[in-house]
Amino acid sequence: MGITKIRGLFVAGLTAVLLAGCASNEPDDGPGMDPGTEAPAEAMVPETQPEPTPEPAKPMVDRGKIVVPLDEMGSATETLTGIFHFDFDQAIVKRAGHSELNRHAKVLSGNSMLQVRLEGHADERGTREYNLALGERRANAVRAYLVAQGALRSQVEVVSYGEEKPVNSGHNESAWSQNRRVELVYR
Repeated sequence: MGITKIRGLFVAGLTAVLLAGCASNEPDDGPGMDPGTEAPAEAMVPETQPEPTPEPAKPMVDRGKIVVPLDEMGSATETLTGIFHFDFDQAIVKRAGHSELNRHAKVLSGNSMLQVRLEGHADERGTREYNLALGERRANAVRAYLVAQGALRSQVEVVSYGEEKPVNSGHNESAWSQNRRVELVYR
């Protein structure tokens, strides 16, 4: 086989490769479409992405109080009651406060980053030491209730002020009943 034949085969192979490389890669316009016409208008409309669904509104802390949304968008809100009163010399959570404490427990269990401090208080009757212990028992009773309803123990801090921070400085049953309390303070 001579050089001329090899050169001829080489040129023929190179020509075939170049022609194959020049073939059109454009997609077929489909049946019934003339090569010179434009695609239908609906084919040129870019696909639209669905709008992301907004996250539901979450409870938020405002000056130590918890504000909960009443609807998905958070356009209506409510501040939960953060004060629970006790009978004289008692550390039992009153049944009247259960429904509101259930709401606090639901907020805490649904938001593990929330923290609340339970501040226990007593009226002025009794010794300072006794009232500090009574305030702590009251705060612990509220914590036990919240934990039983789903809040994490680690979310709840207990502190007692005893008789040191009265909301009413009077010296009668009306004032004392306001001072026997546990306050929920969110952070």
